[in-house]
Amino acid sequence: PNLKYNTQIGYLRIMEGRLKPRFGEYRLKAITSAVLQEYANDLKLSGLAKHSVTCILSVLGAALDYAVEPMHYLRDNPMRYVKYPKIERQPRERIILTMEEWQQIADRFRGTRYYIPLIIGFYTGMRISEAFALTWDDIDLENRTLTVNKQIVKRNFGADVRKVVEKKGKKEQRSSWYFTTPKTQASVRTVPFGDALCKALKEEYTAQRKNELKYGEFYTIHVLRKEQDEKGNDMFRVIPVQKCVDSQLQRVRLVCITENGQYTSTDSFKYCSRVIHNELHIAFDYHSLRHTHATLLIEAGANVKNVQMRLGHSNIQTTLQTYVHDTEKMGEQSVELFERVTAVKTS
Repeated sequence: PNLKYNTQIGYLRIMEGRLKPRFGEYRLKAITSAVLQEYANDLKLSGLAKHSVTCILSVLGAALDYAVEPMHYLRDNPMRYVKYPKIERQPRERIILTMEEWQQIADRFRGTRYYIPLIIGFYTGMRISEAFALTWDDIDLENRTLTVNKQIVKRNFGADVRKVVEKKGKKEQRSSWYFTTPKTQASVRTVPFGDALCKALKEEYTAQRKNELKYGEFYTIHVLRKEQDEKGNDMFRVIPVQKCVDSQLQRVRLVCITENGQYTSTDSFKYCSRVIHNELHIAFDYHSLRHTHATLLIEAGANVKNVQMRLGHSNIQTTLQTYVHDTEKMGEQSVELFERVTAVKTS
């Protein structure tokens, strides 16, 4: 009950896909440290990444801890004596777009449903779950600020979490999009933006109003239904309905929608990524817009603390180590700066 929905899904997938096939027929007391050490070594030899091996062994260890206390099925947890295999962590590829690549992407999708989420990501550095959760109430076009106060996630409703896992990848017919709290407390923030994004948002706002009049009663609108998550916290299910349907639920005006009002989701955006890969031949994922945004700011001399606030990081080290990359331009700037400083000192 203390875990968020996606964490429950992740743990159950490890149990159903990894642990039960290996240990499902064992008696608890037959699961010794030697058996577990062999399993840990096998995970390494199978080629799994360090993160995957750690997650699997951690779930197994927590399950056996539960067997010790409070269940009292075991006196001791045999995982205590297992040494995790050493695996070199492969650095995650971090994609930084050049301005030429960004221009190619922007030109290719201008006038489509994907243009607005693309430029929001590029000009603000928002996470994908934050950008696709934006409503027009979050955007102040007069003061040119954008408020991040929620994220959108896809999750099952009206069914037990275990049933979702048991479907083993089959399309879940009873899934929906939900507004939930942001990733961390620091993720709640106000992000200023400039002329380029302001102009695009104003044009999109006007176009959406015209399209709603054009489609009339057949226009798709979205309403919110208040529900509770597994922790008992409030969350809001985003429900699409035709405008002609009378609903007492609160309407919400999403920013990322199609011409007829349907939601452009993170799932829909996968098509955009495929086109960028296969047609434009550019390495890309939505997070690369965030990497690019932060790197360009630092290269231009922006204050790192301000970049941290824009990205919504709790710790400035995350900004420095994860999103600020050592580029050739930064190296040249360091040389030029040192030359200027030493020239003044020796003159």
